[in-house]
Amino acid sequence: MKFKLIVEMLKKVFLALFMVAAMACSADPRVNLDDDGSIKLKPDAQHAVIVKDIVGLFESVHYKKVPLNDSLSSIIFDRYLKDLDEGKNYFLASDIKQFEQYRKTICDDFKEGDLSSMFYIFNIYEQRALERFKYAVAQINDPFNFNQSDTFVFDREKKAWFNSVKEADEAWKKRIKYDLLNLRLSSTDKSNDEKNRTTLRKRYDNLISQTKQTNSNDVFQRIMDAFTGAIDPHTNYFNPYFAQDFNENMARSFEGIGARLGLENEVVKVAEIIPGGPVFKSKALQVDDRIIGVAQGKDGEFEDIIGWRLDNSVSKIKGPKGTVVRLKVIPAGQELSAKPKIVSLVRDKIILEEQSAKKEVKEVTGEDGKVVKVGIIKLPGFYMDAKAANDGDPNYKSTTRDVRLLLDTLKQQHVDAIVMDLRSNGGGSLTEAIDLTGLFIKEGPVVQVRDMRNQVEVDEDKDPSISWDGPLGVLIDRFSASASEIFAAAIQDYGRGIIIGTQSYGKGTVQSAIDMSRVISPANKLLLKAQAQAGKIKINAPEGSPQFGQINLTMAKFYRINGSSTQHKGVSPDIEFPMIYPANKYGESSEPSALPWDQIKTSSFTPFSNLTADKTVLEAKHEKRMKASPEYKYLLDDIAYLNKRENETSVSLQESVMKKERDDLEAKNLERANERRKLKGLPPLKKGDPIPKTNYDFIEDESLKVMADFVSLEKR
Repeated sequence: MKFKLIVEMLKKVFLALFMVAAMACSADPRVNLDDDGSIKLKPDAQHAVIVKDIVGLFESVHYKKVPLNDSLSSIIFDRYLKDLDEGKNYFLASDIKQFEQYRKTICDDFKEGDLSSMFYIFNIYEQRALERFKYAVAQINDPFNFNQSDTFVFDREKKAWFNSVKEADEAWKKRIKYDLLNLRLSSTDKSNDEKNRTTLRKRYDNLISQTKQTNSNDVFQRIMDAFTGAIDPHTNYFNPYFAQDFNENMARSFEGIGARLGLENEVVKVAEIIPGGPVFKSKALQVDDRIIGVAQGKDGEFEDIIGWRLDNSVSKIKGPKGTVVRLKVIPAGQELSAKPKIVSLVRDKIILEEQSAKKEVKEVTGEDGKVVKVGIIKLPGFYMDAKAANDGDPNYKSTTRDVRLLLDTLKQQHVDAIVMDLRSNGGGSLTEAIDLTGLFIKEGPVVQVRDMRNQVEVDEDKDPSISWDGPLGVLIDRFSASASEIFAAAIQDYGRGIIIGTQSYGKGTVQSAIDMSRVISPANKLLLKAQAQAGKIKINAPEGSPQFGQINLTMAKFYRINGSSTQHKGVSPDIEFPMIYPANKYGESSEPSALPWDQIKTSSFTPFSNLTADKTVLEAKHEKRMKASPEYKYLLDDIAYLNKRENETSVSLQESVMKKERDDLEAKNLERANERRKLKGLPPLKKGDPIPKTNYDFIEDESLKVMADFVSLEKR
C-alpha cells in the first residue's frame, strides 16, 4: 500500500516539529516532585520531548481529529486510574479526592511536556501497592478459621475506593485467606498449611521485588497507554523494548540465542527452546536451566544478572546475528550455590515457525457418502519481515509466500477444498492481506482506505494468477481482526468463498508505525545526547530498535470494496455459530474510544461468482445438523455458564462451601468430558484423571461438513 497522501502529510508534520527546539517546559511543573523526599520516580527530559511531539502528531495527522481539551483530559485521567488500579485494591478514597485537581489539566500539561502530576499519581499508587503487599506478608502467619461463613469480593471494580487503611486491611485480610484456602484445596497434603504459607509468602515477596524494580520508563509507558487509549484503541506508543517486540512479532523472527526466558525468584530461567536456533542446535541449554551471568564476545567481562528485571536481562542476551554471547548457567535441578557452567553461543536469526502458517489435511464424509479431503491452513497472523525484504533477502518471511507454498503442497495431495482458519488472528500487515487475497482471485480491488482528508485510495491485487480456484472457506471468530477482516470481507464480497464462524472483532482502522527519532527535532536530539553523556538521563534501547520508541498512529480507515467499513461491525459470517464471548466485553464495539461504523462508495469490481443460492442451502443444512448435535447443546450450556460467571464478583471463604462448589464443577466437567468422549468412541475418564480443556473441535468438524456440502454443490 502506498499511502502517498499520508507520506506527504508526515513530511510536513516532521518539518514543523523539527522547528520546535525548546526541550524544557516553558513553565514550572504542576507538581514539584522534589518537594517530597519519598518520591521515587520522576520524568526525564526525553519523556517531555516525546510527549510534546506525540501531541503534535495527534493535532496534525491523527484520523480522529480529537481536540486535546478538558474533556479528553478527564478521559485520560479515568483511564490512567483504571489501568493502575482497576480492581480498586490499592488507592484510598482520599488519594482519589486529592488527584481530582489534575483531572482537567492533563492535556495542557502534555502540550508543555509536563508529566509531573501523572508521575505523582503513579508514585502514590506504588506506595499503596507496597503497603498492601507488606501487609499481606505480615498477615500470612495469622490463624484463619476456614469453617467460618464469610465471603471475599474478588472483583471490586464497581465498589467504592477504600475509605480508610482499616477498610483496606479488612479486604486484604480476606484476600490472604482466599489465597491460602485456594492453596489448601489444591494441595495433595491438605494439612500442610505451613508449606502453603511459605508458597504465598514467596509470591508476595516477589511482587514487592518486582514493584521496587519499576523505573521511570515503565511509568512513562503506562502514561502513554492511557493517553493513546483515550484517543482510540489502536494508536499506541511503544518504548524501545516494546517496539522491538512488536516489530519482531510482525516479522515472525528475531536475532538471538533461540530461547524464551522467564523469571523465577529473581533468576532468569529457560522457559522454552525454539527449534532451529543456536540453543537447539548446540544442545548447550535445557528447559529450567538458570542464567546468572552474561558476557559479550569471547573476552567480555561477566555481568551478574540475578535480581535484574527480565527485559534488561533479555536485552543483554539477545543481539545481532553472528555475534558471540557467553552465559553463566546453573543447570536445572542444581542449587544456585553450585558451580556454574560457561556456555558460549553464536547468535543467529530465529524464525518463529510455530507462529507461521501451517497446514493439515482432514477427511469428512458428505451426506452423499463421498469422502471429501479438506486442506486446512491455520494462520495466526499476517506477518512480513519488512527489514529482510527491504534488504533484498530473496527468502524473507511473509504470510503470502508461506501460504502459496502450502497451497502447492495441498494441491499435490489432491484436496477437494481449502479452509483458511483465521480464528484468533488479530491481523498484521495490510500488504499481506491484499497479497493473500490475490492467491484466490484474479486481479481487482481488495480494500479501500480513506485518510484524514477524506481522500480514498483503492488497493488492488494486480496479479491475474490464482493459486487456488476450488471451493474455499474462511473460518473466523470474535478475535479475528484487522487484516483478517479485510481478507474475509474481500472473499465474501467477491463471492469467492464461504465465511464460517462468528462476527469478527471490528477493527477497521489503519496504523502507520513512526520511529520517534524521525519526529524529534535535531536540536532536541543534541540536547538529549548531551544530557545522556553527562549522566543526567539514560537512553536505553536494544540494538536495532527505535532509540526513542515508536508510535503506531491511526491515520486512515478500512472499507470493504462494497463500501461498508469493517470498523465496529466487523464481518458477519455466512454460516454462523453462537458467540462464546459476549460482544459487549470483547471486540471493537466494547471500546469507548472506538471510531464509528460508516460507509463510502462501492469500488468497481467483478464478482468471482454468485453464492447466494448456495449459502441458503448450506445454512439450512448447517442449522439442521446443529439442532441434532449434542456438541451444539454443550456449546450453548458453556456460553450460559460463562455469562453467569461474568456477573460473579465474590466467593465463599468457607472451606466446605468452596470445596463443594469445586467438587460439583469437577463432577460436571467429568460428566461432560465423558459424554463427549463417548460420542467419539473414546474410553471414559475416571475421577482424578486430567480433563482436557474444551477447545470446541466440533466447530472445526462442522466447518468441514459445511465444506463437504459446498463441494457437492460446486460439482453439480
